Amino acid sequence: MDSVTNLNARVRDFIAKEVTDWDDEVVSISRFKAFSGQRCDWQPTFLFWKHLIIKIATHFRFLIIRPHQVKNDWFNRGGLTPLCIDHVLSLMYNEGDITRTVDLADPTSGRFYQLVRKLSNLITRPATLDIMAQESVIVTAMLKDKAAEVVKHLSESHWNSSCIVTMKKFQDICGGQDEASVIMRYLLGSRMAQYLSVQKKEFVEGVKISLSAGELSGISSLDYDVLFLTWTIEKLQQQLDVTDKRYELSRKSALDYLRSGNKKLALKYAREMKLVTQSREKCSSLLNRVEEVVGIIADAESTKKVSEAMQIGARAIKENKISVEDVDLCLRDIQESIDSQKGVEKTLEQTPSYTDIEDEDIEEEFKKLELAAEKEAQVPAPDDSISSIEGRTALQADELTNDAFSNLKLSDGPAEPGITQVVSKGDKITKQLEMEAV
Repeated sequence: MDSVTNLNARVRDFIAKEVTDWDDEVVSISRFKAFSGQRCDWQPTFLFWKHLIIKIATHFRFLIIRPHQVKNDWFNRGGLTPLCIDHVLSLMYNEGDITRTVDLADPTSGRFYQLVRKLSNLITRPATLDIMAQESVIVTAMLKDKAAEVVKHLSESHWNSSCIVTMKKFQDICGGQDEASVIMRYLLGSRMAQYLSVQKKEFVEGVKISLSAGELSGISSLDYDVLFLTWTIEKLQQQLDVTDKRYELSRKSALDYLRSGNKKLALKYAREMKLVTQSREKCSSLLNRVEEVVGIIADAESTKKVSEAMQIGARAIKENKISVEDVDLCLRDIQESIDSQKGVEKTLEQTPSYTDIEDEDIEEEFKKLELAAEKEAQVPAPDDSISSIEGRTALQADELTNDAFSNLKLSDGPAEPGITQVVSKGDKITKQLEMEAV
């Protein structure tokens, strides 16, 4: 609510700057009264309000506006609102300056239904629509501009004459679900886009958009496969992001416990880092394979030969041994792996199992940490430079711990609970040391 209030205040400030005589009482009375008589009498007033509404929408990038907000908030002057705004908005609708969502093409319907609906709207279109009864209307000028911006944004990352994106990606580009729905309807009505959906294990929605000046040539069965592969890439990238965050948390915990001298917990989090790394490698491998297939299909489509593109795409999928079942299985395995990482700490605490490491690596690391701690305690830190000294000390400690973990070797083999095999560097005598409980 506060954001809406602030936005309305910004709009009123903009009006005060744009309209120099906004506070003139005589002029305001003339502008705020209702229209009457012949059009030639109130035509200048209508054009004033029309151009001002479009100018505000363009300045603030409003694609969708609410008639009641325009009348009661934007143009509220000391509690007075213009009586003519209802008529102004109705005329703007009749002249095509604003439109309704229902007047645009339905993206989920077929071409024939869209044509019938368009003809029906033209026949049954009311001569005088009560625009104030509408919850929201669309500014046509902004709709064209934003649609062009979306196409330009996509053309910067795609080199073909068309591209296929998921609905989520399209909504992110448009700036929201409502804006995306309106822009897609406009592109669909201009025959520059086509709605796509595919039902696999999940319902996937997307849109194919023409990136050239011409209309979209059409869709093929391959487009649905590309949509699913594109959705798969986004899904895998999300998994990688989750894995990377989990790895950073485990790494931070391991470094903290290593600095504090707690070997047992440091090893536990080091092993967790290894499990996360293995999960990431699996996810990254599948992502590279899927991206390779999508790249091959894109290269084939750039030749403008649809039949050849379909053959190459099918062969690429077959050669890379990627099927819908394989992708779904890998996604489920990766998701289970990510979920299981959250319970690694609890599992390791319940069933202690420690891997073989080199004693010299751990001992050397703790000596480095002790030296770093001693230096940190000995160096005086004046008030005016304490921040820089602490920054350098923290950097040195991070470098030392990173070097130690790069030399830390984890074994996948089982070990007896509570027992770690240690080899001394001097005489290479194998000893068994009981792990000190934390």
